[in-house]
Amino acid sequence: MNKKGLNLRITERRLNKLRLYAASKEKTMTQLVEDWIDRLPTPEIGDSSTTPYTK
Repeated sequence: MNKKGLNLRITERRLNKLRLYAASKEKTMTQLVEDWIDRLPTPEIGDSSTTPYTK
């Protein structure tokens, strides 16, 4: 598996909150982010519209 990096700019308060949450769940911050990403719905190919379809 080819791994890539991700850099984020977040407030120190949010970073500390994430660190505390990760520690309480005995997970790394990477594991938390990967779990969150895995729960996102898979977009359909060719569906690049950000506006919901309405009739």
